Amino acid sequence: MKRRLIVLFAVLAAVLSITVVALQKEKPAMPSAETLLSAASSGDTATVRRELAAGVPVDVRDGNRRTPLLLAALNDHVDTAKVLLAAGADVDAQDDRDDSPWLVTGVTGSVAMLEALLPAEPDLNLRNRFGGISVIPASERGHVDYVRRVVQTGINVNHVNDLGWTAMLEAIILGDGTQPYVDIVQILLNAGADPGIGDKNGVTPVQHAKERGYTEIAALLA
Repeated sequence: MKRRLIVLFAVLAAVLSITVVALQKEKPAMPSAETLLSAASSGDTATVRRELAAGVPVDVRDGNRRTPLLLAALNDHVDTAKVLLAAGADVDAQDDRDDSPWLVTGVTGSVAMLEALLPAEPDLNLRNRFGGISVIPASERGHVDYVRRVVQTGINVNHVNDLGWTAMLEAIILGDGTQPYVDIVQILLNAGADPGIGDKNGVTPVQHAKERGYTEIAALLA
């Protein structure tokens, strides 16, 4: 009899344990800002939709004041960005480094993200921590396709950042004179960039190009 009771209790305990586990699995996850931010960063669009529908604010911030849209832009998750934009995400929200969803497209060089963000009417004059606008880091990094597209938006190709450099100067000073940078200088020129704007010391783009031996660029600017 005692042995039967022991077996019965063991069976009941096992059934109870299985039931508890099943209930835990069925219990829906609570909506949270952390989940939304993580999903935006990884491009988990389905989870982003779920968290937004559950009431998580679309412009919630992480510890570095980055919004879900900024995280999606940084990682080039275009579909996720579109969902966030449709929910009213702020395309100009800046983090603790002054980056915004629009500004980081100049860093990543993503034309697809640029196109996704444009309908939200981003501030093309919004400045990053160096006082620059998106065309400047794009020119520095050799993002030819991005520069070709962004100059069509009416962005100021003669904007001068806090270092005293225009997009053209950055392409020459921080570039390596290879074909992408030759193309960028040509694109900027065609878009109305002024080759006469020098740096803080008055050194012009053509002078910088000649000093570095970038003969093709120097020829364009001569």
